[in-house]
Amino acid sequence: MLSFTETRVVDATTRREARHWRDGRIFRALLSEYLVLWLSLAYFLVMLPIIPAIGSRAALSNILADMLPLLAVAVGQTFVLIVAGIDLSVTAIMAMASVVGASVMSSQGGFAGGTVFAAPLGFVAMLAVGAAIGLFNGFCAARLRMPSFIVTLTGMMFFSGAAIWYTTFHTETSSIAGLPRSFVAVGQGSTLGIPNSLWPVLALVLAAHFILARTAFGQHLYAVGRNPKAAAIAGVPVARVVILAFLISGLCAAVSSALYTGRLETGTPILGERMLLDIIGAVVIGGTSLFGGRGKVVWTVFGVLFLVLLDTSLKMLGLSLFSVLAIKGTVILLAAIVDTLRVRLTGTRS
Repeated sequence: MLSFTETRVVDATTRREARHWRDGRIFRALLSEYLVLWLSLAYFLVMLPIIPAIGSRAALSNILADMLPLLAVAVGQTFVLIVAGIDLSVTAIMAMASVVGASVMSSQGGFAGGTVFAAPLGFVAMLAVGAAIGLFNGFCAARLRMPSFIVTLTGMMFFSGAAIWYTTFHTETSSIAGLPRSFVAVGQGSTLGIPNSLWPVLALVLAAHFILARTAFGQHLYAVGRNPKAAAIAGVPVARVVILAFLISGLCAAVSSALYTGRLETGTPILGERMLLDIIGAVVIGGTSLFGGRGKVVWTVFGVLFLVLLDTSLKMLGLSLFSVLAIKGTVILLAAIVDTLRVRLTGTRS
């Protein structure tokens, strides 16, 4: 048994080693904003000799096209995670927005079908659906003090069912077709090899980055995520900030829905039903903390890039769906573990 003096020596040594580790390269690497980008590049270089086709122009174009709608909805999830919440209803928002928007602009009995206003009115309807569900989620989480996990989980179940009911109400088929060509062109068209969907997503990313980095509202988001009680004492309107975070998440999900709906050329009530793991996983892999108070849009871009690159390479290797899901789930779990270690080692969420 160690004496009191020996125990103090051991404790001092342990603390010194911990400080040394925190000051070392491993710790700096964990905190690097570009860690996931470097990992993506390294993974691509490793896979290139194994799957040469992944470096082709067609494959790289497909990777970019797959990134864009996922990035749109992941940006919204970033806002919610920063305030220490989570939005599990984003896939249901995408499905509901898809069928509502399609029912407005469809040439097969749509409210505005066959008119020059079909595409813009359909898109506005999608945004309205996303905003309404986002506001509902935010109100329940902020005003009723309900856990966001429960609110959005039940919302996912309800609105997924509502999307199916809405579709059967408007058509006898399983989806709503007859979308305007102008709307479809945004989702699946390209100009000089650049997907048309790049421009709305780029605008969304730049706007989100500006909000988080340059506005008082952005600083309020981080403050609420770190410590809502301290933020309230400092004069931050906590409830309003949380509600707006969920509103943004709903709007971003609606934008993603529009891109996927245009790509599929049909409004479907099962849109995005298998995407929830990818959406949350991409944000967490990028570095946004599950504990709140930490996150950036550029990190989400890197996370989406890594996840899409991983998914593409695994599919090109011919792995089964089960294997792809298992590997992606493991990667996301490791990202969550890294996030936990980062929070514990720094002792802060900032």
